[in-house]
Amino acid sequence: MAIDMSNLLDDLVAETKVVVAMLAPLEDSAWELPTPASGWAIRDQVSHLAYFDEAALLSLDDPEKFQSDAGALSAYGDSFPDEVAKKYHDVTPAKLLEWLKQARSDLVSAFTGIDARQRLKWYGPDMSAASSLTARLMETWAHGVDIADTLALQIVPTNRLRHIAHLGFNTREFSYTLRNLQIPKEAVRVELGAPDGSIWNFGPQEAKEVVVASALDFCLVVTQRRNISETKITTSGPISSEWMHIAQAYAGAVGPGRETQASLADQGGSK
Repeated sequence: MAIDMSNLLDDLVAETKVVVAMLAPLEDSAWELPTPASGWAIRDQVSHLAYFDEAALLSLDDPEKFQSDAGALSAYGDSFPDEVAKKYHDVTPAKLLEWLKQARSDLVSAFTGIDARQRLKWYGPDMSAASSLTARLMETWAHGVDIADTLALQIVPTNRLRHIAHLGFNTREFSYTLRNLQIPKEAVRVELGAPDGSIWNFGPQEAKEVVVASALDFCLVVTQRRNISETKITTSGPISSEWMHIAQAYAGAVGPGRETQASLADQGGSK
């Protein structure tokens, strides 16, 4: 998939508008509603996005300061996202929304015109500028799904999902490495029905292990926003099936996966 930084930035801006449109009309009390992420209210989803937007910007502008801050945060181990949520939990909704909009605007401005291949520090391995932006788009969409689920709003798929689907495919080996599992030698092909009616293909045509899904279902599963049992994803063999049950497109600790919507409703929000 060719890298078009201008298109990537435009799609990031568009996805941001979707999240802001959900948040802007909310009464302050709604920001306290529990989301599907255990222990996180809507406010914590927003502070998470804003904080790591600023971290991505710092990685671009001041790599040494970023590494220092990242090192301090890593002292909390796998729970460091929860520590960020705790730190900003008392910020007012109005300030959180403004923080998100400003952090995203600053990020987009800073990344405009830079080389897509420029290497940037992150909490795990270094990544390219294009990968950094794709990760921000993926995070925006995934946390936006959490907010939409909390507010019982429909998730409207767009062709912006292609960025997330491509990231989900490219992180297949990462999903195994993260869990200290042996990476299968067999190739996997992914065939996705796009929102515009076209088909997106990833992987070799001759692969015997195949995942077939809608782009929406695939992205929901690789970002661990839906339990695979609640999707129409089909797999052709044990390797493709195994991957779909452990898929994780985001960095950090091993994700716990997502329980079924029925279980979440019973529990009032859980990872």
